[in-house]
Amino acid sequence: MDLRTPPEVIEATLKVAEAKVATGRSLPRLMTLSVLAGAYIALGGVLSVIVGYGFPGLTEANPALQRVLSGAMFPIGLILVVVLGAELFTGNNALLIPAFMSRRCTAGEVARNWTLVYLGNFVGALLFTWLMVYAVGLTAADPWHSAMQRIAVAKVSMPWLTVFVKGVGANWCVCLAVWLALSGRTLLSKMAGCWLPVMAFVALGYEHSIANMFFIPLGMMEGAPVGVGEAVTANLIPATLGNIAGGALLVGCVHAALHLQRKPEGKKS
Repeated sequence: MDLRTPPEVIEATLKVAEAKVATGRSLPRLMTLSVLAGAYIALGGVLSVIVGYGFPGLTEANPALQRVLSGAMFPIGLILVVVLGAELFTGNNALLIPAFMSRRCTAGEVARNWTLVYLGNFVGALLFTWLMVYAVGLTAADPWHSAMQRIAVAKVSMPWLTVFVKGVGANWCVCLAVWLALSGRTLLSKMAGCWLPVMAFVALGYEHSIANMFFIPLGMMEGAPVGVGEAVTANLIPATLGNIAGGALLVGCVHAALHLQRKPEGKKS
């Protein structure tokens, strides 16, 4: 199989980061791509719920089966983001770091991208959740109705530090998936690269901030006793901070430090 080496993947991230910074100069384009990414992740979320919680007779006696089924479905969201070039906050947590470390983009450009993309992802996830899931009744009946209520309540009931650490784990997996996808040169290899780590983070129950922009609001729409402030402070904030740490530090920084090719001092490109 024709794969890029780890140093070649880092070089690929530099080109991706330069393209993302250039895209950021057109606010309508950046926000459109960000809204699309939020919708793609929400699509993966609802598919994981419909399939993962759709066999209660089997999964009640085999709890790991529900996690495997949900995990197997969710990666369609990241596959669409990666293949179609959408802007996802959690992926960008890692993708912009090698360029920042090599001084190809500034801290301000990184912060601007993360902030705008995060907001766009939120809008896309909420719009998809309301229009394409709740309004058409995809989860109105049990077992999905009660499952969404339980999911939303569970996500805001964990200790703050637990959500943070689970956020680290989630984006470590997601950004490793992005790295694997960049190492592939064919559609199938990119899909496989996205699928395996993302399936792992879903099955393990880690916390992905953009996915939670689907899970928690849908649970609230379905009647879960969760307030907006509680959703933000008890889950989205610690999950987001954990996602930044997992993606930027454990993937972007680590792999750039290991594989970024630095030019010798005194030599110009």
